Amino acid sequence: MRVSTPIATALLLVSLTIASADPAAQTPRPNIIVIFADDLAYGDVGPFGSKLNPTPNLDRMAQEGMKFTSFYAAPVCSASRAQLLTGCYAPRVSMPWVLGTGDHIGLNPAEVTIPKVLRQAGYDTMMIGKWHLGDQPKFFPTRYGFNHYFGLPYSNDQTLPAAQSKLPVVPLMRDNEVIALLTEEDQNTLTELYTDQAVSYLRARSQRNEPFFLYLADAAVHLPICPGVRWMGKSRNGRFGDWVAQLDWSVGRIMDTLNELNLATNTLVIFTSDNGPWLAKGKDAGTAHPLRGGKGSTWEGGLREPALIWWPGHVPAGEVRDAVTGTIDLLPTFAALAGAKIPENVTIDGADISRVLLGQTATSAREAQFYYFEWQLQAVRVGPWKLALQPQGLSMQVKEGGVNEAGLRLYNLADDIGETKDVAAQHPDVVKRLRAVAEKQRKTFCNDSSTGPGVRPPGRVVKPEYLVTVPPDFLPPKWIKDNYRRLFPQLSGN
Repeated sequence: MRVSTPIATALLLVSLTIASADPAAQTPRPNIIVIFADDLAYGDVGPFGSKLNPTPNLDRMAQEGMKFTSFYAAPVCSASRAQLLTGCYAPRVSMPWVLGTGDHIGLNPAEVTIPKVLRQAGYDTMMIGKWHLGDQPKFFPTRYGFNHYFGLPYSNDQTLPAAQSKLPVVPLMRDNEVIALLTEEDQNTLTELYTDQAVSYLRARSQRNEPFFLYLADAAVHLPICPGVRWMGKSRNGRFGDWVAQLDWSVGRIMDTLNELNLATNTLVIFTSDNGPWLAKGKDAGTAHPLRGGKGSTWEGGLREPALIWWPGHVPAGEVRDAVTGTIDLLPTFAALAGAKIPENVTIDGADISRVLLGQTATSAREAQFYYFEWQLQAVRVGPWKLALQPQGLSMQVKEGGVNEAGLRLYNLADDIGETKDVAAQHPDVVKRLRAVAEKQRKTFCNDSSTGPGVRPPGRVVKPEYLVTVPPDFLPPKWIKDNYRRLFPQLSGN
């Protein structure tokens, strides 16, 4: 029986509306892998302009997948990792800066995280590598939805003296137990060890029917710079470039394993990094070129990261997107692709960008990108326009020439990616519009303090202990307690 034209047209419009409203429903729910580098900057890999660091596998990933050129993380590592897992700006979940060993605080275990959301949708979840969201038992990765964990609980430079050997070490963990203490010399095996663990996990999961989420947070290229022996001398950029080369090898091995196991067409892989280069470290740091600034700053070089998306047959090959996106968008995007639910009573800051990565739009799903330094909102971006609201440091531990004078500064990032020309005087209407966006965010969010209306409390331990047995006369670094008192004055007095 032939359907009349008006009814057929109506049915077609309904079907088109449903399809456009939920693009993720038209794709199979994928396995998901996030590869998160450490201190790797915008200009450190071939797809983003590096001529010194050999990255043939990341080049292949860009050719076979999609490159994101306006993808944002956070200025430092703990903040960045909190954003990735929770879909929130770091101040919202009270992770505004870097956590130390034996710190009083960690990410609140009550927070909604990617592995929690995906596990409820039937995913197996695994984390390998650097955690850095709290090193007390209540803050271990398995408390946040990961079925298993293997890696370092914090940065590879946060060593403690072992009581017996007196050597500076970092603890290597499996699930909730310390299984080894690594010296700096031992660290040259880390990337290979992590990669072997990831490949073993993929092989095991290939025999199972349920989907999986793998979060691989490598130590590369955070100080101390520790490339494996096989990679020493493989670049034209010293030991830093050698470790980038090994990191690239790791990505290639994971891609090759997915192809070998016939998992590639059903696995979404995202490669990105946590923050910009640690410029004060000279040759042991990378470059954010052509961006300005580095790690610890809210210039573009501090938190705009290289990002590659690979999902053969689903993500268009060889395409580039400049839509404003970032780590805060991963949780809602993964939930949409997995058919998972995010609790309605929890505020998150990210947006579902599945239509962008599937090639269905080039438009950002968010109105604005906010740039936080600790609790302070220092800048806001809407479209190509970035308005600096506060003086901005150039990078961690870099003093000279690193701070602009106070005053509003406006940059058109489409024309001036290096933020060299303040055009506020020529565009007062844009300044007014972005100031309004920033002021609304301040009033409803943290208002430059840990007690703002949109800030959720951190997890807290009154008497933290070390994962490494230290000598009885060991004194912890003063900066850890100072940071705690400065950032959380409402907690530090009791």
